[in-house]
Amino acid sequence: MKAQRKFPRFVISAKGTRWVEQGHPWIYAAEVVSADEAENGALVDAVSEKGKYLGTGFVSFESKIRVRLVSRNANDSFDANFWRRRIGYAWDYRKTVMGDDISCCRVIFGEADGFPGLTVDRFSDILVTQTLSVGMERLKPLIFTLIVERLRADGQEIRGIYERNDVAIRSLEGLPQNKGWFELEGEDHPDSCVTEICENGIYYSIDVENGQKTGFFLDQKYNRLAVARLAKGRRVLDCFTHTGSFALNAAKGGAEHVTAVDVSETAVEMARENARRNGLDGNMDFIAANVFDLLPELESRGGKPFDFIILDPPAFTKSRKTVQSAERGYKEINLRALKLLPRGGYFATASCSHFMPSELFVKMLRSAAADAGVELRQIEARQQAPDHPILWNVPETDYLKFYIFQVV
Repeated sequence: MKAQRKFPRFVISAKGTRWVEQGHPWIYAAEVVSADEAENGALVDAVSEKGKYLGTGFVSFESKIRVRLVSRNANDSFDANFWRRRIGYAWDYRKTVMGDDISCCRVIFGEADGFPGLTVDRFSDILVTQTLSVGMERLKPLIFTLIVERLRADGQEIRGIYERNDVAIRSLEGLPQNKGWFELEGEDHPDSCVTEICENGIYYSIDVENGQKTGFFLDQKYNRLAVARLAKGRRVLDCFTHTGSFALNAAKGGAEHVTAVDVSETAVEMARENARRNGLDGNMDFIAANVFDLLPELESRGGKPFDFIILDPPAFTKSRKTVQSAERGYKEINLRALKLLPRGGYFATASCSHFMPSELFVKMLRSAAADAGVELRQIEARQQAPDHPILWNVPETDYLKFYIFQVV
């Protein structure tokens, strides 16, 4: 480590040092042995008790995650050029792994791109952001300007940035909830929060102000294509349809009929409108219902009305404390769905919660299949799209489980 450093020093315990040296960028408050005075959200140096430089990151005095590392290189200066390079790496990666499919994609995926606590999604000509760390909150005027600069230099049309900071998790960083247009210097933002995207050849109207999360779930993009490939000639039930994305991909893939279900009347109407927009409403119907109530009701009627069922529920758990109850919820809907399917039918099921690890999700599926008296023939095991990259040293980036089976 260099003798002179301009950043405050945070001395980390032996346990915390091992954690960081194994590659994780988070340092918890309990592992900070001593610390120089620092401003909340400022950059600080993390060092071991022996004085070894571990990295530089943003400090947060409200969060259990006290320091989020952004670099392990003692020579980095963290000026505008540093962040410009980081943004360039992230965008070049998307162009490589997504090819021409970059008009709607995740541009920044937090720690996986070296921007702790920041999410940036692109929906055509609008960028939607969530800022979940105080360090990124302080730096966002620079970061947002540089992102727009980089994309426009690459010929991409960007008309505005909408912030979706209306999430409770911001309180863990001492940040208020809010949403609205970010003011780019010298520019007017769009008049409407609604834009249109095209994904997998299907058009969607996206409301970045009121839609779930940032407006649309981009991580299932290629899983929807996998479903479409199997849907031809099948009677499909899409549960938790939201904007109708899996249902529409199944219909476009040639399904005989698709029933799309969501508990939200607003979501169902949006899905119905998306079907009309794409000329797919002729072989689709839409139901506003609670899936936990609908599946037992369908079972009680007898018969096998569907030969392909898709389960894409919201996260049933957002903490380790509720994993067991979440497992029961996942088993309930998976068991009910499997009982509805005939032998030879197809089944797609997902979990988007990091706190539901793959091993537990697989265990739950085995148990549901056994209780339903069926066997599962695995077709594919999939994860999130590559614009949501997984860092093996950061398990939190690995969250989406998606399986496709034939029931035998």
